[in-house]
Amino acid sequence: MLPMTPNPSTQLARFLCALNARDVPQRVFHEASRALVNYFAVALAASNDLTIEKALRVLLPFGSGEQASLVGRRERCDMLNTAAINAMAANVYDFDDTHIPSIVHPTAPVAAALFALAETHRVSGKKFLTALIAGIEIECRIANAISPAHYARGWHITSTCGIFGAAAAAAKVLDLDERQIVWALGNAAAQSAGLVETLGTSAKSISVGNAARNGLLSALLAQAGFEGPAQPLDGPFGFLKVVGENIRWEALAGATPARWQIECNTYKPYPCGVVLNPVIDACLALASHADFQARGARAIARVEITGHPLLRQRTDRPAVDSGRLSQVCAQHAVGVTLTRQRAGLPEFSDAAVADAAVRALGAKVAFVDDASMRVDAARLRVTFEDKHALAIDIDAARGSLANPLSDADLETKLRTLNRDASARVNAQPLIEALWGIAQCADAGAIMALATTPSS
Repeated sequence: MLPMTPNPSTQLARFLCALNARDVPQRVFHEASRALVNYFAVALAASNDLTIEKALRVLLPFGSGEQASLVGRRERCDMLNTAAINAMAANVYDFDDTHIPSIVHPTAPVAAALFALAETHRVSGKKFLTALIAGIEIECRIANAISPAHYARGWHITSTCGIFGAAAAAAKVLDLDERQIVWALGNAAAQSAGLVETLGTSAKSISVGNAARNGLLSALLAQAGFEGPAQPLDGPFGFLKVVGENIRWEALAGATPARWQIECNTYKPYPCGVVLNPVIDACLALASHADFQARGARAIARVEITGHPLLRQRTDRPAVDSGRLSQVCAQHAVGVTLTRQRAGLPEFSDAAVADAAVRALGAKVAFVDDASMRVDAARLRVTFEDKHALAIDIDAARGSLANPLSDADLETKLRTLNRDASARVNAQPLIEALWGIAQCADAGAIMALATTPSS
């Protein structure tokens, strides 16, 4: 199918340029606030992580000022590096939101860029939310156009598409015109990168941080007249044709949608790859069963996981050796959840990976592919040494679109992760500000509530 006229790049720019807060339903604004509560929760969780500490040691000396705030910390940095660090923090623990069906983690690159910009360019809460919604809309439309082949070929879709979301959101705040928005998308296309091979390592954070940093830079350059190609997405050597196959051009359609992409967003109850959520749900349910309690995890002879093929493809990683890799390892998720009967941040740490009981149980995991199953479903069958078997089916994982986390769940997530990270942020005022952001005059001022006091 050939691209429509006008070309998709121009069509997306026209959509973004014309979008007004009046076009956005109240339910969508509320979902944007939910995304921000989750964003700050996961960014706070990793604010003191070693990956962030290392990145700061390298980046801070090169900073050009202290215009913007770092989530959960007292240091300040220049706008571009702040966007990078905060996006990295929000994605480090794989605890961020997930767009279905593209599996983009949409908010980290977009929100990080927007808050850095909002601390230097005063913007109302309503305009901020409109830009956030628009950035996620464009990011996820582009992702939908190239999914699933793009990710299957090894591109890290949050990084490669997140940069377009950050660029679009910043362009909206800066009131760029249609031509400038196309330039911003072109500047973003020139910098889009990220590899699935980096998952489970600190290197993944580089491209997620760059998505926020370089997306913001792309819009600022366009504002200054830094021109780009007329068809950055759909030209003969544009982004979509270079990194995609069987492109779904219709996913880029520019009209105001009946259902916004942010409404396809989900929030994780566990700090790991989203495809592991139904597996962990099944493990927790099985661990509460009387037959399991009578025998215990040590009596298990075999664990069989049945799920969508993506589950095996992304998480069949026997004998991982780090907490970071454990976040995308089904063997570890099963072993640690059945052994400890919980699945929080401590269960996906270096210490948990080194637990001999967890490793021994993880070695007993086998996979069965079932392409008819949804990615948020799983079946777990455990066979004990005495041949007794237990089976659990999860039709819709906790946190999925069919079984979403509530507003209260998201608030609890923020409070818990803030406490676990020892960030010393007063969670309640931050939570209240995020629910009320649409009414605030200065969205950037919220960052002061998300930083650690200097004394």
